[in-house]
Amino acid sequence: MAKLKGAQILIECLKREGVNLVFGIPGGVNLPTFDALYKSDIQVILTVHEQGAAHMADGYARASGKVGVCLATSGPGATNLVTGIANAFMDSIPIVAITGQVRTSVIGNDAFQEVDTIGITRPITKHSYLVKRPEEIARAVREAFHIARTGRPGPVLIDLPVDSTVGEAEFEYPEINIRGYKLQARPKVDPEAVRRAAEAIGKAKRPVIYAGAGVLHAGAWAELAELAHTTRIPVTTSLLGLGGFPETDPLSLGMLGMHGFEYTNYAVAQCDLLIGIGARFDDRVTGKPDEFAKQAKKIHVDVDPSSINKTVLVDYPIVGDVKEVLQQLNRLVKAPDTSEWLKTIAEMRRKYPLMYKEKTKILPQYIIQQISEATQGNAIIATGVGQHQMWTAQFYQFNAPRSLITSGGLGTMGFGLPAAIGAQFGRPDAVVWDIDGDGSFQMTAQELATAAQHKLPVKIAIMNNSFHGMVRQWQDLFYEGRYASTRLNPVDFMRLAEANHCVGIRVEQKADVRPAIDRAMQITDRPTVIDFMVEQKEDCWPMIAPGKPHNEMLGTYETLKKDGGLAQHRHVAPDEESKLSLG
Repeated sequence: MAKLKGAQILIECLKREGVNLVFGIPGGVNLPTFDALYKSDIQVILTVHEQGAAHMADGYARASGKVGVCLATSGPGATNLVTGIANAFMDSIPIVAITGQVRTSVIGNDAFQEVDTIGITRPITKHSYLVKRPEEIARAVREAFHIARTGRPGPVLIDLPVDSTVGEAEFEYPEINIRGYKLQARPKVDPEAVRRAAEAIGKAKRPVIYAGAGVLHAGAWAELAELAHTTRIPVTTSLLGLGGFPETDPLSLGMLGMHGFEYTNYAVAQCDLLIGIGARFDDRVTGKPDEFAKQAKKIHVDVDPSSINKTVLVDYPIVGDVKEVLQQLNRLVKAPDTSEWLKTIAEMRRKYPLMYKEKTKILPQYIIQQISEATQGNAIIATGVGQHQMWTAQFYQFNAPRSLITSGGLGTMGFGLPAAIGAQFGRPDAVVWDIDGDGSFQMTAQELATAAQHKLPVKIAIMNNSFHGMVRQWQDLFYEGRYASTRLNPVDFMRLAEANHCVGIRVEQKADVRPAIDRAMQITDRPTVIDFMVEQKEDCWPMIAPGKPHNEMLGTYETLKKDGGLAQHRHVAPDEESKLSLG
């Protein structure tokens, strides 16, 4: 059997895993890897910054359903990946990060560009490998991809000292034999637990399904829709669960939680059975945990047993793959009588609509509604983090799975642009938008050069309010309007776009919003940046104040209505209860 260099073995392994592109930046100790890539048919996307590479791998994974791959050199290259790895870990996104490392003979001697990459990333990866010999590379790569994509997905790191990539070894792609991991990755579903849950559903009078990102990770959106339509139970989603159930469906309640819909939070507060499916019951959903859905019995389906009873105690725990559990549940469940409950929810929709007040300047909510209409809710939408992220969740109508790409758990500003770039590579035929804030966008704006280099038709909509808007809103609410370090220096994003060989558009009048969006939709050979000059001090409502119960919200419909002024809303209740009769 012919021997190959370690770097060649790495490339052969990536090919076996179906990898056709990677994101990254070369450096001294990973040059053997990049040289091997140069001779291969794997496409290398050279990014401007390693953080961009990690976020691109993340966006690629979310949009395509495949494992994303990013590469960096040792020392600062590896540490620049850390935020992106942590982001993927918090949101359970399968990526494999491959870092270079100094020679094994000098590890621990403070060699040039040496850091303990394994030690730094151990808390934010599912697993990590320090591969000291070329003979170990194939096993490490094989296992890394398997671990990243199975069970609760997440990032895995492979640290390759330079001598492991230049040394030679015989290549044989190994079988997977990770002791103890098979059951952990796909735990056996307890049929009795499923039976008890089905029985509880059949007896419920006011049930609500709460679906999270686990539905998307498991590819279980069809099974979720079957459960909802069979039982006529309304469905709310977490932020990361958006798109798992079409928001055009009459049974959709949209998003719940801190900036969720008012009527949705009220519905969860009044339900008698909450069916959590692939959701973590995180603090942005529950508010004050011991007050969350107090009237309800709770079912919780999750592949990760550590997520169950972690934040909220549940009555019917089911550990298992979400798709498998839903398939079993759909075979057993009997539809409860939800007719009165659906009438109550329809009245809630009418009584507590999602509102915003018209103002002289352009409002972000209006812009996002126009993007939603222009794309018919079928684009891939990436976001940064802040008010624009929550407005996107509220006012863009998500109808397809894997259509929202946003940083939920870590809340990483700067995520939007590189994630959108990764998504466009993962789904080249899709329309991809990055809805961003001026503060968030500037953190990774240099990746415009990456998008332009590859002539990607990514569209970037910047809500330019010259503030870190969400922090400014909290300063108004809780710090008597003291804007400590939240005002931003003005930036001409149109010129920044043009400097990076992108199309730049500035919009200052409401009448120009839709024409600018339509123009961006027609540009297919380069990125487009639209600099929307929006109202500086618009707030994101409704909002649950920190430490408050989820049904005690600020900025409710009644509050906005008292102040007068025109208002718009997105989610309108069906006029006829019969529209909720879906068989």
